Amino acid sequence: MKLSIISILSVSALLFSCTTASNSSKNTSQNKTVSGNISDEQLMDKVQRDALKYFWDYAEPNSKLGRERYHEDNIYPDNDKHVITTGGSGFGLATILVGVERGFIPRKEAVKRLTTMMDFLATADRHKGAWSHWINGETGKTVPFGKKDNGGDLVETAFLTTGIIQVREYFKNGNTKEKALAKKCDELWKGIQWNWYTKGGEKVLYWHWSAEYQWEMNFPLQGYNECLITYILAASSPTYSIDAETYYKGWTRNGTYLSDKEKYGLPMFVKHNGAEEYGGPLFWAHYSYIGLDPMNLSDKLIKNYFDLNKNQVLIDYNYCVENPKQWKGYGENYWGLTAGYSRNNDGGVGYDAHFPQNEHGVITPTAALSSFPYTPKESMNFLKFIYTQKPEFIGSAGPYDATSIHYNNWTTPRYLAIDQGTIAPMIENHRTGFLWKLFMNAPEIQQGLKKLSFKSEKYNIK
Repeated sequence: MKLSIISILSVSALLFSCTTASNSSKNTSQNKTVSGNISDEQLMDKVQRDALKYFWDYAEPNSKLGRERYHEDNIYPDNDKHVITTGGSGFGLATILVGVERGFIPRKEAVKRLTTMMDFLATADRHKGAWSHWINGETGKTVPFGKKDNGGDLVETAFLTTGIIQVREYFKNGNTKEKALAKKCDELWKGIQWNWYTKGGEKVLYWHWSAEYQWEMNFPLQGYNECLITYILAASSPTYSIDAETYYKGWTRNGTYLSDKEKYGLPMFVKHNGAEEYGGPLFWAHYSYIGLDPMNLSDKLIKNYFDLNKNQVLIDYNYCVENPKQWKGYGENYWGLTAGYSRNNDGGVGYDAHFPQNEHGVITPTAALSSFPYTPKESMNFLKFIYTQKPEFIGSAGPYDATSIHYNNWTTPRYLAIDQGTIAPMIENHRTGFLWKLFMNAPEIQQGLKKLSFKSEKYNIK
């Protein structure tokens, strides 16, 4: 499923039509509630270990990359168990690095598996260097997301590339096998033709291109949503770069994406596409920031990206606490709206992009858990609550993708890569800044950020 929402309402409608009748509130794993006196550090270790399982224990067997979805009930209505997702796999790369750094998995085994992944990506279908949203994990062939969406997906490619660069940076000074892995990563990154996706030199990036349908998808990347990292990487490319004018004219809409609106007394700073009153789904504060450190990061228009993201999360949190629709369970310990699986009106399982203006009593655990850098207290309250009081919401790879206390503790024993994949990385960025440091200190990223007039004293970007 396409989790980057092209148009919040239209895509939500599309994804609602692609639903299944499968529904379960029964926990199929043997996980139990953890002790109420477990320390915060131990609990963060626990959820990071659990989320890692998605990409380590349940990876696609041939490519070793992240499957689009993992269903404990083994029901795959679209027969897509073998389909991998490029963006989610990028988050998976970051998750595996967290596993190595924390000693959850052996470094040597991680290098072997990561090498398999890079070899697969090197031979998989590419579209002017970009990968498609979905790839057949057995053959490397593009799996169309839609009839005309059968080519390169630059946004998903950006999420994947962030992870590739982080892997390169982590292993580039290691032993012979680690250096060889880093070299493979470097070659993949340098082969992406970012500037091709300006459609002949327009001052904006485009999301899609395919040899068959060319530019018929016709979706320019304009802020604000989850796509910022695409421009950062395109500007940073040492081989196929874009200029600063493309960033400011395209992404910022010549600066017109700025907003003076507030909600709950919190400035919005930017106009969230299709969600200007409350802000969009919380993955907009996560996907670009697996690698991009928002703390005191600024450009010509935004004084501090951390404040932008923190306020979006706090607005979402305050909305859930206010709970204007009176959903049972919503509150200080149970909150967070983002894209993911959802509960249909008939009780079946669907998909939706949840945010305050489009929510149905379903809480997606990754929303609060991946927001730890911005709301450590509120996110910890959620983490403690779900692990100590809601065992039915916990499965073999951590919290299930969708939950609802309102509907008699409804859940579904299913996971999505793009939701599970941001949990361990964003918690680690909160704890140590580990992944931020890897990405922000990469030489090309430093140059690209400077080109776009970004500043960060923390990384000596002036």
